[in-house]
Amino acid sequence: MGTAAHHRTPLSRRRLLAAAAATSAAGAGALAQAAPARAVPGPAAHPAAAVRVPAGAHAAREIRAEFLHAWNGYRAAAWGHDEVRPVSGTSNEFFAAGHPVGLSVIEALDTLYVMELDDDLTEATDWLEQNLDFDIDADFHVFEAIIRVVGGLLAGHLVTGRQSLLDLCVDFTDRLLPAFTKSPTGMPYTRANLRTGEVHGTTPPLAEIGTNILEFGMLSKLTGDGKYYEAAKRAYRAVLDRRSSLDLLGTRLDVETGRWTDPTDQGPNPPVDSFYEYLWGAWELFGDRDCLRWWRLLNGAMTEHLVEEWDGHVWYRQVDFATGETTGRRQSELASFWGGLVAKGGDRRLGERYHRSWESVLQRWPVLPEEIDYGTMTPTSRGNQFRPEYVNGAFDLYWLTKDDFYRRTAWQYFEGMKAHARVPGGYTILEDVTTSPMRQGDLFPAYAFAENFKYLYLMFARTRRFDGGDYVLSTEGKILRGLPRRL
Repeated sequence: MGTAAHHRTPLSRRRLLAAAAATSAAGAGALAQAAPARAVPGPAAHPAAAVRVPAGAHAAREIRAEFLHAWNGYRAAAWGHDEVRPVSGTSNEFFAAGHPVGLSVIEALDTLYVMELDDDLTEATDWLEQNLDFDIDADFHVFEAIIRVVGGLLAGHLVTGRQSLLDLCVDFTDRLLPAFTKSPTGMPYTRANLRTGEVHGTTPPLAEIGTNILEFGMLSKLTGDGKYYEAAKRAYRAVLDRRSSLDLLGTRLDVETGRWTDPTDQGPNPPVDSFYEYLWGAWELFGDRDCLRWWRLLNGAMTEHLVEEWDGHVWYRQVDFATGETTGRRQSELASFWGGLVAKGGDRRLGERYHRSWESVLQRWPVLPEEIDYGTMTPTSRGNQFRPEYVNGAFDLYWLTKDDFYRRTAWQYFEGMKAHARVPGGYTILEDVTTSPMRQGDLFPAYAFAENFKYLYLMFARTRRFDGGDYVLSTEGKILRGLPRRL
């Protein structure tokens, strides 16, 4: 899942929750102060083991129909804009006011493909070819631009074979590269102006430094130009060279001085989570042994120093990266994908236990709150930005184990979102999942076209358009391997 404050956009999967970052930096005491005065009991919910799931084909049809409900809401009210506000029937621009780039269209491309919505895919691709122009005099958030636009155009090219999408991707990425090449350490600046190449923002969190090697590596592979992959590797090396004696990492670095500005190891929480995710991904997708070695080193240190058992479940505490001293016990929903990653990375038992820790939270609230204090099992952030991470974890664990428990827990997630986040114009974020009825907002994040429904659909559908035995997805759910169209 950055600290960008443009408009009122929700935090993406890899965006820092500013209040949460402040509380974790201030330590456990501040965390306790940020929590509600008393625990809010969650509504009764059935454990996933008791959930009744329709037959696979029926479930897949229902999920596809709900995706279309959201997609048609976007098409009717906000076509060509970045995001739809489905309650008011208006639109929202994610990167820069007045400069839409059709973000929802880009995010949806490979989902439309795997769901066999070929007419919609053709319409979307034609629109991008005819309308996208990245000569924009505005600052774009580099991290979000890479995982959303670069990744989306790459996936669109892979599913359609259209050279125009790859050409657009190269043009866009080259406009972001100054964030890397102008940095004295190789760690990217936070923002880049697409027209001028001006960069700024010197203290990104780890996720914003390291979540680019899959997109950049695939672009290097497709174009034969190694400059993208080399930029990503240089940024990774700069961080690894600054790990502590415990082989732990802090949260933020100054890209000009190379000094840590926040020494808290957040584990799988934002704003660092996908930094680790992409180490494993680079090994899976490119066979990069440096990244495999770094993954094993850092994941081993986190398992040793951060994992703790609490009330029968396993969680990741926050610690000072130099001493290992506990600084907090918050857990973000954005970390709930981690169980699948850890299981794929070699520790299946820990990965499955961590997912079940989150499943216990889903028993309390049918839609997961943004963040909890697992020491008190109290929500410290009560909304839900239509998050995909929990079902992402279930998706990876299902394809790894083929255990139907993960389809049941995914279906439970689906039913919760359908019951509480569905509106006549599509789906929307929730402002408070602890109230009854849950208080709704008015925004459908573009990433949901790339992630939530895709993970769900591919767990139930029998389709020749995806290989569940050999896939690599980006942190935004873009299919980079696992498609029948091979490189």
